Amino acid sequence: MRKKIACLHAHYSNIEYSEKAFQLYDVDTLHFVDPGLLICVTQDASFHHSDAQRKAAEQIAWIEKCGADAILITCTNYIALLEEANLNCSIPILKIDEPYFEALCRQPRPPIMLFTNPATVECTVKRFTDYAKAKGSEMQPDVRVLEGVFPLIMQGKKEEYQQEVCAFLHNLVQEDPEKIVSVAQLSMAEAAQQFERQTLIPIIHPLGTLQAYIADEWKLSKRIEK
Repeated sequence: MRKKIACLHAHYSNIEYSEKAFQLYDVDTLHFVDPGLLICVTQDASFHHSDAQRKAAEQIAWIEKCGADAILITCTNYIALLEEANLNCSIPILKIDEPYFEALCRQPRPPIMLFTNPATVECTVKRFTDYAKAKGSEMQPDVRVLEGVFPLIMQGKKEEYQQEVCAFLHNLVQEDPEKIVSVAQLSMAEAAQQFERQTLIPIIHPLGTLQAYIADEWKLSKRIEK
């Protein structure tokens, strides 16, 4: 029986990336997108944190009722809200940042953690340091933010966005070829892959670590080409 994977996103652009993660497998994907919750959290002073937690928990409960076999959450800020809400969910929930964090923790020295969206930095870094401590590591990432670029992806200017991120990756590696480099956001994965094709230098990114996790842990059936 085909598995149904429900994906919860804070922005429509993440649908394409999560589809790529599952494209090799015989699964159905169902996408839920709600940018409004995080907008309220960051911009509406009257919207309390407890309201956000309750709303996030309601979303997961609704997704669960839609017959999904597992849930993938692609937004770190959503993940933080749901963890605080103490969810009681009957199906597996995969938090996209955890396979990424696991890959970072395995590195021999602290990697660069590159962002384009400043609003995700604090939450992601806190989640990573908490994750690392739980694994017995005191690793602190070398956080970098590529300013002024994230609005491009929000405006649908995907190609320009990728070019900016890829160019910045080239500059990072030229500055210090020994550095281990990662990109922290799913929207940056294609630029990282483009850089890898151009240089043969690996970049740790959430799409790659998600694909590896799916292959190793979920034991999904491969799609049969007709």
